[in-house]
Amino acid sequence: MNESEPPEPRQPKPEVRIPIDDLLKDFVGRAGELLQAQERTRGLLEAVVAVAEDLSLEAVLDRVVTSACQLLGARYGALGVIGEDNALSHFITVGIDGELAKRIGPLPTGHGVLGLLITEPAPLRLHDLGQHPKAYGFPPHHPPMKSFLGVPVRVRDVVFGNLYLTEKDGGGDFTPEDEDLAVALAAAAGVAIENARLYEDARRRASWLEACMDVTGRMLGGGQTEQAEDSALDLIAGRALQESASRLALILVPSSPGGPYVVAGTAGEPGAEFAGMSLPMEAPEIRGVERNGKPVCLDDSRELLGIAGTAGPAKLLIIDLSAQGAHHGLLVLARDPDKGNFSKTDVEMGAVFGSHVALALALERIHRLREQVMVFSDRDRIARDLHDLVIQRLFAAGLSIQSLRRFTTGESALNRIDSVTEELDTSIRDLRNTIYSLQASTHEREPLSGRILQSIQAGAKSLPFAPHLTVAGPVDSLTDETMIKHLLAVVSESLSNAARHSAAQSINVSVALHEGRLTLEVVDDGCGFKDPAPGNGLTNMAHRAAEMKGTCTITSAPGKGTSLVWSIPLG
Repeated sequence: MNESEPPEPRQPKPEVRIPIDDLLKDFVGRAGELLQAQERTRGLLEAVVAVAEDLSLEAVLDRVVTSACQLLGARYGALGVIGEDNALSHFITVGIDGELAKRIGPLPTGHGVLGLLITEPAPLRLHDLGQHPKAYGFPPHHPPMKSFLGVPVRVRDVVFGNLYLTEKDGGGDFTPEDEDLAVALAAAAGVAIENARLYEDARRRASWLEACMDVTGRMLGGGQTEQAEDSALDLIAGRALQESASRLALILVPSSPGGPYVVAGTAGEPGAEFAGMSLPMEAPEIRGVERNGKPVCLDDSRELLGIAGTAGPAKLLIIDLSAQGAHHGLLVLARDPDKGNFSKTDVEMGAVFGSHVALALALERIHRLREQVMVFSDRDRIARDLHDLVIQRLFAAGLSIQSLRRFTTGESALNRIDSVTEELDTSIRDLRNTIYSLQASTHEREPLSGRILQSIQAGAKSLPFAPHLTVAGPVDSLTDETMIKHLLAVVSESLSNAARHSAAQSINVSVALHEGRLTLEVVDDGCGFKDPAPGNGLTNMAHRAAEMKGTCTITSAPGKGTSLVWSIPLG
């Protein structure tokens, strides 16, 4: 190219023109996506708000499933709650009415794909639920389900359960966006569920405490009769039945130490069938409740209630009724298997309820004994007043009338003086009989259990602790004074020996009237002995048993404490 020639002008690049229709279509498409995303975000917020509107746990769980179905366009939804045994303890469904649910049968417990989400808690989307290798199949009458989305619901980093959605609207599959929304809703549901659980726990505890106050108030404010005591046991059983949502509640009292229990209070169905029944309750777990006072839950324990092989209640909660060292029996709550296990709150507050009502029973008994003592003391006062005042005045009046004979010579007047004197003597004899009757009545009607307690208190004055007393059977019905005298003497002597020689840290005294025998058992955890020390104490107790045609057995070993069993027949 010649340098003098001017350069050629540049050719402009051809312009690329995009049709306005394509731009509008792209804009409308993006706007539609934004609107759809906005709608889904709004739907998610509405679902979160709906889930948090209620504090009832059952209502929250139902709202979670309902909101998820509406948000993600699922025809069917469910939320399975994972229980302590890593199986589904609750299963809340949406989309299946009650009639269809009855025809389908029992709710799932965690097999197949549902169980997979329990063992591997991660989101899962499936095109066809039935084609998964873990598919367990559907029971008869179950509606067909194809598309599936499942996400775990976590509460404080612990998997509470799983949210299941099936049958996407339009017949398509659940999308990754659906999965993200379900995960977000599950996270919000976890917070709502935790709040509902805390609220439910607080409400349940408050309800149990209210039951404690109500039952103890009504027991201590009622009449002090045996009928009132029987009704108090039914009251305890009825309130415990209500608070624990059980089907059956029984109050069991021991018929003898280590022996079977007798049903003394009932509530629920079929409570009337158990009234007065004797139940062995020999399982080691139950005997452990007696020893340590801790409640225990048992599964499939219908054999303990004597209803094995029936459709009766199976899950049991057994609560100890002890207060101030006195064992009043057991509270047994039975729940149907399909109602789930007793919650931790029910177990803990059931134990609190048991200790409260046991203390109320002890206080009610003490109150009744105190009123009896007041009546007896008043009778003693009346007897003293009659003897020291009334009889002495009548006697003085009789002597004064007799002295009038010196000033009277008429036969009619003398006869009149003799008649009045005789009337006064008769009145004095009647008053003395009344005094003896009052004293005898006081002595006879004093409950034997109270006299035993007095003997224990007197014999344990030198001990740094109070012995534990258990009274079983109708001990207070015993009226044989000879038998009572021997029993009280053996109680005093055995406690005196334990206080002086055993260096024990605890002493258990039990008195039982069972199967025609009166049995006293005194057990201590002291130093024990190989050969008894010389003395008359053990010999006297053996002689008292022999005199009543009974037995006296003493078992002891160095370092293993001492056990005394003193038993005599009633007849």
